[in-house]
Amino acid sequence: MRIGVIADTHCPEFLDELPAIVFEKLRGVDLILHAGDVGGEQTLERLRELAPVEAVRGDHDGGLGRLPPRRLVEVGGRRIAVIHGNRSRLLEEPITLIATLTLGLVWLQLGLDRWLRRQFPQADVIIYGHTHRACLREVGGALVFNPGAVYQVTRCEVQHRLGRRPNLFEWCWLQVIRHRLDRPVRSVGVLEIGDAVSATVLPVD
Repeated sequence: MRIGVIADTHCPEFLDELPAIVFEKLRGVDLILHAGDVGGEQTLERLRELAPVEAVRGDHDGGLGRLPPRRLVEVGGRRIAVIHGNRSRLLEEPITLIATLTLGLVWLQLGLDRWLRRQFPQADVIIYGHTHRACLREVGGALVFNPGAVYQVTRCEVQHRLGRRPNLFEWCWLQVIRHRLDRPVRSVGVLEIGDAVSATVLPVD
């Protein structure tokens, strides 16, 4: 079975619409798992044109209260957990501050792997988002997969958001991150479930 994995679309919060290449990359999947920060119901409706969608609520999904904060689905005999991945602000805010002050070069994990595994000790696969950074690794016998983000705060995007008259806190953050040194890439993922489980990150830039 082929499963599309997507996170942090932020549409229409920051993106007016999903890029067409997202649909090209996910065409033919049997199921789509969305790891939160969807942005709006219309985004889920568009994705349902490709395949059934199972989604969780992210920290930017205040208008999607019907979505659960986590899911555990079974596909092909494998238990797949889906969670956005945001944790306590006592952790989140220092991580964001350090990433901002280093202009995007240092993004600390601070026990994220252990935290994810504790949330789903019986899962075979754990899918999460929130960090906007794709990664794939094995943790305690489970495949942990972040497909990356469809929405990325690039230098061009900073200019767009500044034009939307953000609040003071966001304006200050944008003034710093506009000089970021890393080069974030938009991406989605595909999870293959068969005799073995494998995952692939697919750039959508």
